[in-house]
Amino acid sequence: MSSNLATKLRVGTKKAHTMAENVGFVKCFLKGVVEKNSYRKLVANLYFVYSVMEEEMEKHKNHPLVSKINFRELYRQRSLEKDLSYYYGGNWREQIQLSPAGEAYVQRIREVSEKEPELLIAHSYTRYLGDLSGGQILKGIAQTAMNLSGDGTAFYEFEDISDEKAFKNKYRQALDELPIDDATSDRIVDEANAAFGMNMKMFQELEGNLIKAIGQMLFNTLTRRRTRGSTELATAE
Repeated sequence: MSSNLATKLRVGTKKAHTMAENVGFVKCFLKGVVEKNSYRKLVANLYFVYSVMEEEMEKHKNHPLVSKINFRELYRQRSLEKDLSYYYGGNWREQIQLSPAGEAYVQRIREVSEKEPELLIAHSYTRYLGDLSGGQILKGIAQTAMNLSGDGTAFYEFEDISDEKAFKNKYRQALDELPIDDATSDRIVDEANAAFGMNMKMFQELEGNLIKAIGQMLFNTLTRRRTRGSTELATAE
C-alpha cells in the first residue's frame, strides 16, 4: 500500500517552492549575479543546518520512518566543510557564525527531532531533493559568476551518487512506501512548507549584502567610465 507521500509533498509544497525561487537573492543567483561574501555566508548557514539535520537523523537511525529515508550518500556536512575551508581558510571554524534565521531553522530541526522525529522527513525532502534537482545547474552558475576553477562548489557534488535521476526516483519510492496515515502525511507536508519558509528567511537576510555589493559594483563601473572619459578628453585636448 502506497502513502503517496512523494506526490503529496510535491503538490503540497508547490506554492512555497515557487515563492522561494522568487526571493531576490535566489532570482539574482539564477541570473548569474552572485557576490562571494554573501555566498560564503550562505554556505556557513547551510553548514550549521545540515550538520544539525544529519546529527539528528543519525540519532533516529532506527526509527521506523526516519530510517527509511536516511541515505548517508546525501549527507552534505563534509562537502560544506571543504567549501568553507576554500572561502574562509583553514581557521574557518573560528570565523563563521549562524545568522538569526539560520538559528531559528536549526532550533526547529532540534525541536522536531525531540518531539516529532517523523517530521525530519520533511526537512530531508526539502533540502536534499532540491540539492539533487538543481545542484548541477547552480554549480555551473556559481563557478561562472565567481570565476571558480574547481574549488568552492563541493556542496553540489554527490560523489557517491552516480545517477542523480535514478536516486531521486529511489528516494521518492521510499517516501511512498512509508507506513503512515493521512494525518501524519499532512503534518509532514505542513512541516515541509515551514522548512521552505525558513530557507526563504535565510535567503532574505543575504539580500541586503547582495544589494550593497551590486551597488558598489555599479558605482565602480561608472567611476571607471568617468575616469576613462576624462582621460580621453584630456588626451584629445
